[in-house]
Amino acid sequence: MHDDHADEKVAIAADPYDSADKAKIFSINFREHGFLPIFLIITNDGDQPISLADIDVKLITGHHSKIAPASSDDIYRRLANPRANTNEIPLPIPQKKVKGAINQKERDEIESSQFAARAVEPHTTQSGFLFFDVGDISLPGSHIDITGVNDAKGTELMYFEIQLKE
Repeated sequence: MHDDHADEKVAIAADPYDSADKAKIFSINFREHGFLPIFLIITNDGDQPISLADIDVKLITGHHSKIAPASSDDIYRRLANPRANTNEIPLPIPQKKVKGAINQKERDEIESSQFAARAVEPHTTQSGFLFFDVGDISLPGSHIDITGVNDAKGTELMYFEIQLKE
């Protein structure tokens, strides 16, 4: 799915990695931890660079909830602190706390896959993943809004809206 601004010569596409086949590229099962990876691609076919320093990306659900992409720290926290089993035991038996850890390989995978571009040079493309903490939220009717994309003079381009497939 994409939004192409022919006059500004900028196109932005988003590809949710919501199927098991697509998610296989990661060693981490992000869906199991409540995250939806979305591959973001920004192409600049113009003759001037565009700035992404002020970019703001929001996932808007069908129920109008706005979700910002998770930071690396948010992802690390969720992976390192899995939810404990909340089944109550009627007797006062001590329960083990759930402990988790995130290894360096997982940290490297998260860091290297995240969208981190601050600009897109003329006639090039930048891409990477954004991770949205969707938990059990239903996504039919969702779309992505992108603002804060500026041209070489610092003027903000028209906002981008990408409808996610249902």
